[in-house]
Amino acid sequence: MADITLNSAVRSNLRTMQSTTELLNRTEERLSTGKKVNSALDNPGNFFTSQALDRRATDLGVLLTNVSNSVKTLEAADNGVKAITDIVESLKATARSAQQSPLAVSSKANLTSVEMDGLQGDNLLSMNAVTAATPTTFDGLEDVDATHSGGALTINGATVNIPANATAAQVKTAIDSLNINGLDVVDNGGTLEFELSSGADLTLGGSSALLDSLGLIADGSTAVSAGSTNGTPSVQSSVDSALKDTTLTFADKYGSLKTVTFASSPGANNVDTIDELNSWLTKNEVQLQASIDDEGDSDAKLVFRTTNAIANAIPEAASGTAIGTTAAFATGGFAAPVLDQDAALKRSNYANDFNDFLSEIGKIAKDSAYNGANLLNGDDLDIVFNEDGTSRLEVKGVQFDAEGLGLSEISADDFYDSSSIEKIIDKLESAFATIEAQSAKFGSQLAIVQTRETFTKDMIGTLEDGAHGLTAADTNEEAANLATLQTRQQLIVSSLSISTQQEQSVLQLLQ
Repeated sequence: MADITLNSAVRSNLRTMQSTTELLNRTEERLSTGKKVNSALDNPGNFFTSQALDRRATDLGVLLTNVSNSVKTLEAADNGVKAITDIVESLKATARSAQQSPLAVSSKANLTSVEMDGLQGDNLLSMNAVTAATPTTFDGLEDVDATHSGGALTINGATVNIPANATAAQVKTAIDSLNINGLDVVDNGGTLEFELSSGADLTLGGSSALLDSLGLIADGSTAVSAGSTNGTPSVQSSVDSALKDTTLTFADKYGSLKTVTFASSPGANNVDTIDELNSWLTKNEVQLQASIDDEGDSDAKLVFRTTNAIANAIPEAASGTAIGTTAAFATGGFAAPVLDQDAALKRSNYANDFNDFLSEIGKIAKDSAYNGANLLNGDDLDIVFNEDGTSRLEVKGVQFDAEGLGLSEISADDFYDSSSIEKIIDKLESAFATIEAQSAKFGSQLAIVQTRETFTKDMIGTLEDGAHGLTAADTNEEAANLATLQTRQQLIVSSLSISTQQEQSVLQLLQ
């Protein structure tokens, strides 16, 4: 270029043409790429900022795929929960149908003690024995010559102090202050008399000297009750029941022998009340419960009954000589239940239906997987929402097979007795509560994941829009620029032609 001499006009037009060509090339590039910033040379700030936004949008796009899969995993678990709920509903309906069918047994297998007069309340070691009638008046206690040592008198658990040598009127006032229900004390000319309302009982206690002076049996634990002729009460005293010191041997549900003794002394296998006895039976997994039949009557009995009403619920080792060798249990063993074979078969069929439905729970739980993750089979789900992992949700899986819901297969025996069926229904209700609680938890977690999914989609759009806004070209503007530059280029060519006319004139002279 330095070897060629150009006039100033040509050089000016040449520079303009070169500049225009560069602008044309840039404009054509922008139109072809759609971007006004195609490299860091175009605009370093916009270029690198746009790249950062694009990278974050790409990272969120990868996470969005995982979030979308997590939504489907939760939806699969929800589908499984709904199906399992239907199965449990069917189980409950089957149990109710069995319960409403004819009873398979009319009586439970049981072991019954002999009749024990006066056995009542919670205490198994003592009972009330009626003795001869005793006068209820304070015989010989008169205003002028009454002599006694005084002391504490207990009436039905309430205690009043009787002063020494108190008059009949003073004793009456003291007793009246206790307001004993069913008892009226009458001062009959210096002699006190008890008047008990019909059916009322009275328990008296105190020192021997005081009770003697008042005309009562001096054993320190005396009961007076209405019922003898002419309204004269009779006195009852406490005696040992036939159960005291009795030892019984039972077998638990595994066949191991367990021994219990009716005694008040401390000991892991000693009991003296119905509650303690039943607690012992439950703790040692003996399939029996005890109760007192005809409590308070003269023919009261202690009865053991199987909890599921059938004979084979009583292990063989628990019958025979192991039980019933004492005077309290003269039956020698368990009485078998009365079994209705037709009703038993029908209830057995219901039990089979129950087990068929139950097996479906595990199958549904196993089939509730999505993309290798199964929230109903114990798998956990870790959902990451942002690119640095600081925002995440951990969804804990559950074991929703029958065992995980607290349910298990049953035998026909479990459906023979309606009370046993009620226990199974209670377990189903508990399973319902577990399912509903977990369903609500999955539902709230699904709502969170769906919200984050929508948010991530919107965030990706925002990032892409931001990156595009920093680098994108305005095609309308660039098209206008191209047309202008093309026109300018044509004008420059024309101007360059005019600038070289002087040289062309010299060329013509030389010709």
